[in-house]
Amino acid sequence: MILEMPHIDDPAEFARRTGWTLTPQGACKGERCVPLATTANDAGPPSAQALADRLNLPLVHDETTGLWCLGPEAGGRALGSAQAPDLRLPDLDGNEFRLDSLRGTKILLIAWASW
Repeated sequence: MILEMPHIDDPAEFARRTGWTLTPQGACKGERCVPLATTANDAGPPSAQALADRLNLPLVHDETTGLWCLGPEAGGRALGSAQAPDLRLPDLDGNEFRLDSLRGTKILLIAWASW
């Protein structure tokens, strides 16, 4: 879910994209409800960071565009950032290819395994 601000302005869109419905009891998905902390200062839309923390949803901020991306449930296996590690693999000719040689450009990395 792409956000222009780090909060949820449209709870119906949040529910449609994530399956989590925001209720007075907290965030609910099916029969599972997760209480959300509330304070006197919580007037206004829910914080994307608070929802990400409580629901195990990855949240990434792109400083260049100012956009936020709230991802699907990750089961605790979310990346800490959108920056790929320095990956080194042989290319088709057997020469070493370094992923960081593409740093600064947008790339799509597809991984596949036969198992």
